[in-house]
Amino acid sequence: MLRNYFKVAFRNLAKHRTISIINISGLTIGITAAAFIMLWVQNEYSFDNYHPDVDNIYRIKTKLSLTKDEVWDWESSPYLLGPVAKQEIPGIKNCTFLWPGYMITVHRNNQLISEKKYAYIDANWFKVFHYDFVEGSADSFSKNPFSLILTQSTAKKYFGNGDAVGKMLKVDSMNYQVQAVVKDNPANSSFQYDILIPVEAKLSDAHEKSQASNWGNYSGLTFLKLQPGVNVKNVGQKLTQIIRKNNKGSENTTMSVIGLKDIHFESGLLNSSFENGNLKLVNIFLVLAFLLLATACINYVNLTTARASVRSKEVSVRKIVGAGRRQLFAQFMSESLVVSFLSLLLAILFIQICLPWFNQVTEKHFVQPLASGATWLILLGTLVVCFVFNGIYPAVLLSSFKPLSVFKGRALLNFKDGGIRKTLVVLQFGISVMLIISTMIIYRQLNFMKKADLGYNREHVFVMTIPWQVLGLNDKIRESKLISIANELRQQSAIGEVSRSANDAFFNNSNKVSGSMDWEGRPDDYKPSVSTISADEKFQHILSLKMAQGHWFDKNGSDQHNVVLNETAVKQLGIHKPVIGQRFKINGDSGIVAGVVKDFNFRSLHERIGPMVINNHTDWARSFYIKTTPGNTAAAIKIAQNVWNEFVPDQPFDYSFIDDGYNKLYHAEQCSSTLIAAFAIIAVAISAMGLLGLAAFAAEQRVKEIGIRKVLGASVQNIIQLLSAEFLKTVIIANIVAFPVAWYMMNKWLQDFAYRTNIAWWIFTVAACIALLIALITVSIQSVKAALANPVNSLRSE
Repeated sequence: MLRNYFKVAFRNLAKHRTISIINISGLTIGITAAAFIMLWVQNEYSFDNYHPDVDNIYRIKTKLSLTKDEVWDWESSPYLLGPVAKQEIPGIKNCTFLWPGYMITVHRNNQLISEKKYAYIDANWFKVFHYDFVEGSADSFSKNPFSLILTQSTAKKYFGNGDAVGKMLKVDSMNYQVQAVVKDNPANSSFQYDILIPVEAKLSDAHEKSQASNWGNYSGLTFLKLQPGVNVKNVGQKLTQIIRKNNKGSENTTMSVIGLKDIHFESGLLNSSFENGNLKLVNIFLVLAFLLLATACINYVNLTTARASVRSKEVSVRKIVGAGRRQLFAQFMSESLVVSFLSLLLAILFIQICLPWFNQVTEKHFVQPLASGATWLILLGTLVVCFVFNGIYPAVLLSSFKPLSVFKGRALLNFKDGGIRKTLVVLQFGISVMLIISTMIIYRQLNFMKKADLGYNREHVFVMTIPWQVLGLNDKIRESKLISIANELRQQSAIGEVSRSANDAFFNNSNKVSGSMDWEGRPDDYKPSVSTISADEKFQHILSLKMAQGHWFDKNGSDQHNVVLNETAVKQLGIHKPVIGQRFKINGDSGIVAGVVKDFNFRSLHERIGPMVINNHTDWARSFYIKTTPGNTAAAIKIAQNVWNEFVPDQPFDYSFIDDGYNKLYHAEQCSSTLIAAFAIIAVAISAMGLLGLAAFAAEQRVKEIGIRKVLGASVQNIIQLLSAEFLKTVIIANIVAFPVAWYMMNKWLQDFAYRTNIAWWIFTVAACIALLIALITVSIQSVKAALANPVNSLRSE
């Protein structure tokens, strides 16, 4: 019996090829898109879950309460805290410390290679976290401070396909021995480090060891492995007691712990060593996956139920010869399973083909997703959803025919399904219109951010930062080198201007101070936080900052102890008028307010402009802001590289344009817009295919009516209008339904930006026109074909 069901199912597919192709194509595209989304969503939700005892692994979190309204959250903690906590707090099974690195230089085959994905770890790291060792072991790594552990891809980059263990690599100025090779980090790992170095190597430097021995130095991340059932709230309270006991002046500091599984979606940190996920965005894409799958399934439901009259006699004959309703239901469900299964097979092929593009957009490394059990669960779940959603309603509908009513020419169904079919088309096109509107608003916001007046000019300015190891700790030698570099750069005609600053990411400044300021009229209990920048006298000119009052720092050095405030700082700090000349003290340095600069965005547009204090301290100003002359950008970069090679010969030239750095602030939004645009196109394509099938069937059902109308004098235009009107009305209703939903969703999304574009009315008009145009073209294909047909052929049997 089962074999017969599938045999009949395949016969029906072969007999109605056009409808079958539309159904299978739509489902294939829908399953492929939904599988990709679910693959990404599953990866986001499963971050770091692969570690054994993940539920018992936590990271220490620091909270500094500045005022009732302002709190700083840090992921970092003192290096000394972990070992002391393990001794004094019951329930801590193990602790380990992570020191994320900024950049190291690897010397290999007369090449200098920059590595940014590296970290220093202590000996307990592999007792807390899981790694798959391909060569070597963690024990040999811990015995020698100048050891390395490489990922497989990194080992291959430096040593080819040969053994890496035991080989030497020169890192910066020291030789390190590779002690182990581990498998590449999974895509759902927070720890995307390609090189691991013992923390003892860092502490071999006297200055670093001195800093690490200071309880006030929150330099890295401390992870704890707790015994099962330990009260994490109590652990946080005891950590707070330890930090307040050992670090005087930390009465406003509170320690807590956060689970390893929660780190990926952690928000509110001043800075993060990891690339955090956006839980709201993940949930949006989860809904989007189901919507795309539903859009594809609607095609099957609509086209199957639309052909109810065609299959009514088949069902009636089956019932007369003894087929029960259960058997008929099983027949139609088997047809749904065949279509869903064939679509799944094609979707698997499409997943393999489209995987490189998906990896590029999401910047994930899904190497062989089909080798993952999670992927097959997603695909199996998708198959079940399609099978059930496609099959239930058509099977119930088609198996409900009454044989006598069919043969007597009465109504085929106990209830009319036309309204349900129209509702599904409305839902289908409504989803498409919502995605079109969302894509347009996201692109509009991204364009707004690109062209926004930030209060400074970021074009043709690049930054290169001299490593502090090259400069050393001697003040005179360091300043002499920095002055020499600046002078050599300024002598070149391709370089318009050069400025020095202690901040290398002016567009995303994270430096903040609190409680170290004083000015005339400050209340004793008012200790606000402000952002700070250290810059020289050229900084204002090179970035075209505009002054509201007073002046920027003078060339003669008379403003060495003075400050420049932004307009927001003047308002929030309550500086008395006249502002210029008012006493201002910060970090023990007393001076006056020399000028007020107009507000500029020194963080992303997600945040409102805060108070900014700019000082003229350039003792550690090792970042050079270089503005190129028009048309000489390439020459200026070459000059900067030559100067770099002269003063920093052992490290590769490293620079970045402010414009590029600013755009990276919105990298997540750019990836999202690309994905949503792609899925909008997919949704529209699926909807158009479904409409094409319905239009073809409608024309087929009304072929005699069209023939009679043509004989009576109806024009081709009249026939097209007749066949198109009903479908276009449905699409118009879909627009009306989609507009408020899309407005609500995108208005909520825009709330995440302190500075945002408006939702213009014309966006909805354009989206409606696109949907109507696509529907009109789709329906017209069949309408024109029907209108041009010879009426003699359709009326010959009458």
